[in-house]
Amino acid sequence: MPQEKHILVVDDEPSILDFIRHNLEIRSYKVSLASSGLEALALFERHHFALIILDIMMPTMDGLEVCRRIRQSSTVPIIILTALGEDADKIVALDQGADDYLTKPFSVGELLARVKAVIRRSHWTETPISTATQRIGDLEIDFEQHCVWREGELVKLTPMEFALLQELALHPGKIFTHEALLQRVWGPEYHNEAEYLRVYIGRLRRKLEADPSNPVHLLTEPGIGYYIAR
Repeated sequence: MPQEKHILVVDDEPSILDFIRHNLEIRSYKVSLASSGLEALALFERHHFALIILDIMMPTMDGLEVCRRIRQSSTVPIIILTALGEDADKIVALDQGADDYLTKPFSVGELLARVKAVIRRSHWTETPISTATQRIGDLEIDFEQHCVWREGELVKLTPMEFALLQELALHPGKIFTHEALLQRVWGPEYHNEAEYLRVYIGRLRRKLEADPSNPVHLLTEPGIGYYIAR
């Protein structure tokens, strides 16, 4: 099991590493540092982290590749660091399995809010909201075991993918606005990050729909939000 407050911070800028390390350590987090993707992967193999904070722009191996490799074997929460205006990188990072992102430059308050929110969400997904099993079309969802089957075949979901599916499935037919869904699944700190929903709904559709471009389970209400069919 990961140490609850052990965080890996990866960035090739010493000033960023020092800033994050200082502000986490004075709040009783244990911090390990890496200045390259390869160093980060080596530390990841040796330790169990509660969270990884990972810069995208690094030489030799960028943060997106590090994220992709980590996701092959782990669902550890990952916050990606991006430069201002790199919206395409944010979408790609989320699609590679990142849980959240911070845009540079960021304040201490922003850093701590995202760290707390991501770690809090990782604990939410450990506690079942319902002990029931629900069937929706060709999907069977086990809320207690955090498992979903499509046509009898187990589908592997990340904790956040399952959390989003769970929120929709517990209220079939109910249309959630973007803001309501963000706050119920990601937390009260989130309001306008619609790209989170676009990416995660897209990922769920690719895994759960026979034809992701013509979904029958995870539906969009244009201009409002999303819902799961009854």
